[in-house]
Amino acid sequence: MALIAAAGVLAGGGASLALAGTGQAATPAAQHRTSAAAPAATGTGLADSHKKEIAMELVSSAENSSLDWKAQYKYIEDIGDGRGYTAGIIGFCSGTGDMLELVQHYTDLKPGNVLAKYLPALEQVNGTDSHSGLGSAFVSAWKTAAKDTVFQQAQNDERDDVYFNPSVNQAKSDGLGTLGQFIYYDAIVMHGPGNDSVSFGGIRKTAMKKAKTPAQGGNETTYLNAFLDARKAAMKTEDAHDDTSRVDTEQRPFLQAGNLNLDPPLHWKTYGDSYQILTLP
Repeated sequence: MALIAAAGVLAGGGASLALAGTGQAATPAAQHRTSAAAPAATGTGLADSHKKEIAMELVSSAENSSLDWKAQYKYIEDIGDGRGYTAGIIGFCSGTGDMLELVQHYTDLKPGNVLAKYLPALEQVNGTDSHSGLGSAFVSAWKTAAKDTVFQQAQNDERDDVYFNPSVNQAKSDGLGTLGQFIYYDAIVMHGPGNDSVSFGGIRKTAMKKAKTPAQGGNETTYLNAFLDARKAAMKTEDAHDDTSRVDTEQRPFLQAGNLNLDPPLHWKTYGDSYQILTLP
């Protein structure tokens, strides 16, 4: 995830520490969820609760090889990408600051929680891949905390405040619809909200040199293709993200099909695994 200063100010994620999980967990070759069609929700784009749920499931398919994103509150492991522990619903990392900010937020909501005592260690390892002061006891405490609805809400809050809301708001300002909003969100989850060339802001700037946004009078599909091209190039700068299937076999097919509203049924692949969402959640 993105580098975040201790005070909670976003700091641009660089090539060495700005990225999130890789979604490498082993799963069956195909997963799917079906449900009865839900009534139309108020709101547009990812402000629609049903479309936001789809976005969460799409990200989870790439980050955790599962559509069940709510099962990921307890997830924690070191995936060997130089960012220490990767954990939770979108891959908060001990080495990039957002895990520190999450635990601080949890402690603000619930002083004396089982993770609070690890705040000094999280401050110490920020910017490194070290487990110093953490280790198996911290992993166990994380899994215990994940059963607490307050910690679950803290994860939701950090996801929305740092990643989801900023990316969706930027997409709306750029004149993008539901698919474009998701494309921005997925990019900021992986690359962080910084402005260097391999962070979200830099990827967006690179795309805007190739095509105008709809807000600038450009064609939405043309611009989103330029954005995905720029993102793919950024992914290939790091070994941990050189598998670009979440662009090539997930997002690009939706765009090629003209599904700018991200309407089900949706069929896609990430890391070779097949998924589908047949109806609105």
